[in-house]
Amino acid sequence: MIQVLHVSAECYPAAKTGGLADVVGSLPKYFTAAGMLSGAVIPKYALKWIHSRKWVGVYSGSVWVNWRQWNFTVQQEAGNHLGYPLFVVDIPGLYDRPGIYNDPDGAPYGDELERYITFQQAVLDWLLSFPWQERPRVLHCHDHHTALIPWMVKYCPAYQQLAPIPTVFTIHNGQYQGAFGWNNGNLLPPYEAGARGYLDWNGIINPMAAAIKTAWAVTTVSETYLYELHQNSLGLESLFRDEWRKQWGIINGIDAHVWDPETDPMIQHRLQKGNIKEFKARNKAVLCEWFGFSPDLPLVSFIGRLVGEKGVDLLPDTYRRSIYNGVQANYLVLGTGEPWTQNQFRALAHQFQGRINAVIDYNEALSHQIYAGSDFLIMPSRVEPCGLNQMYAMRYGTIPIVRAIGGLKDTVPDIAEPGGTGRGIRFDQFSVEDAAHAIYRAASMWHLEPGIVALLRERIMAVDFSWERTISKYREVYQKVGADISPLPLPETLAKAAVQPDAKKARVTPKPAAKKALPKSTEDKGTATDKTKPAPRRKASPKPPPVKPALAVKKKKAGKASTPEEKPPVTGPAPNPAEKKKK
Repeated sequence: MIQVLHVSAECYPAAKTGGLADVVGSLPKYFTAAGMLSGAVIPKYALKWIHSRKWVGVYSGSVWVNWRQWNFTVQQEAGNHLGYPLFVVDIPGLYDRPGIYNDPDGAPYGDELERYITFQQAVLDWLLSFPWQERPRVLHCHDHHTALIPWMVKYCPAYQQLAPIPTVFTIHNGQYQGAFGWNNGNLLPPYEAGARGYLDWNGIINPMAAAIKTAWAVTTVSETYLYELHQNSLGLESLFRDEWRKQWGIINGIDAHVWDPETDPMIQHRLQKGNIKEFKARNKAVLCEWFGFSPDLPLVSFIGRLVGEKGVDLLPDTYRRSIYNGVQANYLVLGTGEPWTQNQFRALAHQFQGRINAVIDYNEALSHQIYAGSDFLIMPSRVEPCGLNQMYAMRYGTIPIVRAIGGLKDTVPDIAEPGGTGRGIRFDQFSVEDAAHAIYRAASMWHLEPGIVALLRERIMAVDFSWERTISKYREVYQKVGADISPLPLPETLAKAAVQPDAKKARVTPKPAAKKALPKSTEDKGTATDKTKPAPRRKASPKPPPVKPALAVKKKKAGKASTPEEKPPVTGPAPNPAEKKKK
């Protein structure tokens, strides 16, 4: 019996555009590994990973949406290779198209509302077919795509048999609430007359508001983000405050088996015998070779979507100011997003050759190599509910530079804080001045205090961000809403896989990785798969990656890159923006 069923629009590795997929792909894996069988269900998108797997039909049915009957089948991944049961709902005509939310040109699908209402009803129709004693003990819904389920099971007669099942709703990003007008209310299944008020918020239907009102428990992906939603949640502030008794903030974990510097097959040189210095130096040398940087300067990298939410529009001016002020550092960017921002980084790479380069692409393997080879990772986010990149970076000994917001504030204490608990460098204001000052601090530490850098790397690589730590907190939430979630004997097919998820791929005998060209981009409109095949061992330096950087690297004698106004490395105390303002 599945004790917890996660209902979501994304789940790694089947379908991914961001951190939502990582969480939904990890929670059932680690709950199942702990003996508490959990599963996940998502739509069946036309994506490579999904089509590369064998699926077994477990249920067929139909639902009516907007006076139209949609036939669907629920299918389970054969063999349970993920360490937990993954289900997909195949709805011909709604999800058998490329991409998750957008078409190949990047435009959002116009029928998204109908797609996800149909998906939610199909999941509930499937669950009604379960004998009551075999139904999940918890329905765990994620983000606005599945936010109507807690309301449906309470107030839609067709699904009220499921009302005794506790519902938990997790908010990964409160900026996307799925709101739509009452003119589309006909898309909803029939509901009780008194249920209209649970849907309405400020005169429109707001699925996220409905979930906050009707779910048994509401969680966010960090404590600070929960507090921030009480202060600013695009109109839901008073609702969050009214429902505070059933809310919890729980920091996400990371898959420590996938993100393991000792066994990671995607990086050029693995960590051996705990030699962090050699591990960082060798992987940094690879990046410098690929992207034309000097290894004698610290490398500050950004990995993520090039969108305003991530604060990436702050970086072009920040990098310019840092370079013109003589801060000796190099900068690397990996990501895709808004065309204007992409062009900004392309222009920077040509303006500051040898100091800035960018890969406008989504490449999972390259991201692993950048985490392994960078000195610092910068995250200047406007909004960051939890953030996983800073955890990945610390796992590989890369020091985070973050804005003190959301999960970044919870996971990255500043090195200047008393008690020796610092893990990185923080800045408060979303401004070029504050971000440039943070980079100045990082470069100063790298140039002038290498011993502190080495100690900090050891400290952050020892931090436990694993899901084993996190699932105990989710289990407490389940128990608080009356769900009896406890370890039970697992089916034989899952018992072996659950001991160590993705064991074949993640746990290989540590040995020097063969130098190899980086794999081609694995972009698949929202999903990424790794098909890395090691190249034959050779003595020459690794070839540049087949992904196309903004500036092609020409072979030249290694040396310190020139700047518009060459200045010596930063020395002395870093200027404090706050003091400057006082003057």
